[in-house]
Amino acid sequence: MLFKIALASIINRKLTAFLAVCSITMSVAIVLSVEHIRQQAKANFASTISDVDLIVGARSGRINLLLYSVFRIGNATNNISWENYQKITQQKSVDWAIPISLGDSHKGYRVMGTSEDYFTYYRYRQKQPLTFSKGKIFNGVYDVVLGSDVAKKLQYDIGQKIVLSHGVASVSFVHHDDKPFTVVGILEATGTPVDKTVHISLAGMEAIHVGWTNGVQIQGLSISAEDALKKDLTPKNITAAYLGLKSKISTFRVQRAINEYKQEPLMAILPGVVISELWQTMDVVEKILALIAGLVAVTSLLGIITMMLSTIKQRNREIAVLRAIGAPARFIFSLIQLEVIGLVLVGIIMGIGLFWGGILASQPIVSELYGLNLTTNPLTWSTGKYSLIMLGIAMLFACIPATMAYRQSLKQGLAIKE
Repeated sequence: MLFKIALASIINRKLTAFLAVCSITMSVAIVLSVEHIRQQAKANFASTISDVDLIVGARSGRINLLLYSVFRIGNATNNISWENYQKITQQKSVDWAIPISLGDSHKGYRVMGTSEDYFTYYRYRQKQPLTFSKGKIFNGVYDVVLGSDVAKKLQYDIGQKIVLSHGVASVSFVHHDDKPFTVVGILEATGTPVDKTVHISLAGMEAIHVGWTNGVQIQGLSISAEDALKKDLTPKNITAAYLGLKSKISTFRVQRAINEYKQEPLMAILPGVVISELWQTMDVVEKILALIAGLVAVTSLLGIITMMLSTIKQRNREIAVLRAIGAPARFIFSLIQLEVIGLVLVGIIMGIGLFWGGILASQPIVSELYGLNLTTNPLTWSTGKYSLIMLGIAMLFACIPATMAYRQSLKQGLAIKE
């Protein structure tokens, strides 16, 4: 009986009910989207690099070292000499090492010089290895392996010739056009900065800078690609290095030894720890986004309660008739509560559907623009938690019109209005 009356009452005011449901739908979709993207961004951030025990670079800020060595953001304050890099990697505790050299770009994408060990030992997201969608690892000095986003965005394929540019600006006026590279491999998408990176060998990085000094080409000196191959292409320095240790127990000992290295001011960081620190620095932004989403939700709920309050006066006679035929006060109270709960439940279900559809539609766009892989499962713990919170707040707010309804006098409702 109660359900039938509540349904009939909502249908009788279908326009206002529809607008209220739309408001709840939008607010639920916004709240769930903000929370989902926040969680996914955090998970993707943490899974960018896996199974690397230490990252070594020139002494600077811990977060700065992480940003330029892993996320290709910013620049190194200094380099590591090749000689000291080799001394560090020859320690008994070191199992493997990946040198990286940054400083050049290609059409806005960072170029990274590294060794073949990069493709063997680099791991991301639950220790997943890098795989090739096409081609193979670079073998020649002028071979290049592209991240998936680079190949897709620039429409490159195996065998294509590309020219690298000096510096990391999106627009460069200094090109290494006398030493073109050939695309020999394209990596599978990883959802990490690897997708937006152009990979070459350390020898290739040295070759394009033969005839350069202090980052500037010597005036009037031009060395061809063939002549550069005759030079000693052993790196003089690198930007940073990833280290894998034989035993996790030795991590802090090796880190301390590197941080106290006397021949050169170096620093070693634990990537997982520094990623956590980096995320903590963005805690304020997270809280602001959550606050805005929460205010949107509360505002939409207040809109429903306002609608219910405005209709109470229009329903004086309806409520009075129910009271006259013997409906107790708790029946009136429950009727108003049920109407609000029904509208909010429909809005939550539609909001989850809208949220799911929005994630499905935006997934490829977000992946391409921001390298963020969004999972498309809408039925998560967070979804249930926030839905229950909104439902609880709605029930609490609904007590206001429900109390006003059952307190309404019978005489007032049945009075004939002239």
